[in-house]
Amino acid sequence: MNESSRGPWYLLTGLFIGLILGLFYAWVVSPVAYTDVPPDTLQAQYKERYRALIALAYQADGDLTRAQARLALLGDPNPAEALAAQAQRALAADIPAAEAYALGNLAAALGAVPRPPAPPQSGNAVSSPTASASAARTSRPSAASPTPVRTPTRTPSPAATPTPKATFTPFPTATPTATPGAPFVLSERTLVCNPQWTRPLLRVDVRDAAGAPVPGVDITVTWEGGREVFYTGLKPELGRGVADFEMSPGVVYTLVAGEGGQVIDGLEAVSCQDGGYPGSWLLTFVQP
Repeated sequence: MNESSRGPWYLLTGLFIGLILGLFYAWVVSPVAYTDVPPDTLQAQYKERYRALIALAYQADGDLTRAQARLALLGDPNPAEALAAQAQRALAADIPAAEAYALGNLAAALGAVPRPPAPPQSGNAVSSPTASASAARTSRPSAASPTPVRTPTRTPSPAATPTPKATFTPFPTATPTATPGAPFVLSERTLVCNPQWTRPLLRVDVRDAAGAPVPGVDITVTWEGGREVFYTGLKPELGRGVADFEMSPGVVYTLVAGEGGQVIDGLEAVSCQDGGYPGSWLLTFVQP
């Protein structure tokens, strides 16, 4: 009679104690150990470390195909944009500059941050499709000989169809809108007092001769005892040719845009007239 009045409480108590013992065994005595898991299941911080290792490996061997295959394992919707965003975060954080540069370099190789145009090559090498097309139109009279062959001597060949002299005419050069390889020069230097800019910044805007923004330009900032390199275009929301650098009060900076560009010195954080927020410098560079 007494046992029948207890109802299901003994059963519920046993189930509760069994659940507690089962959880204790699974979490403390013999927890699950994960091995050989795919990279796309990693936490965000470990994914970033994985990307950094891929970028450093690409920096060492230059194998873009292998780097793309490794990045595909992370399952990012857009690996190039993920690399570019991580490179920008690395520049803002206390991370070695070599790692940030490797991330930006791989992002540029994948097309997220296009590299600036390379300087023209010397000799008879053709550096653009436009020049190739112009050269093809110039050498149209040599249709009988599609592949010109230079003879060892200048003595005319006794063949029935002599080699046209137009074969030795230099290729015509195309006229680009922006001069490839020309150094960037300062066009405008403006002190910005904007309450939305809560930190003193060096904001650089780089444009070509046609006024179009130029991404992928390296901006070198130096100061007494320090140096940092960052790149335009890593913050698309600001503009494809824009880059930011945070200044420290009391430090004088020197800035150069691109290789061989104009050196701008005497840059330092200043206070706006109302004193409520710091002033920033907006530097606009153009390519002559």
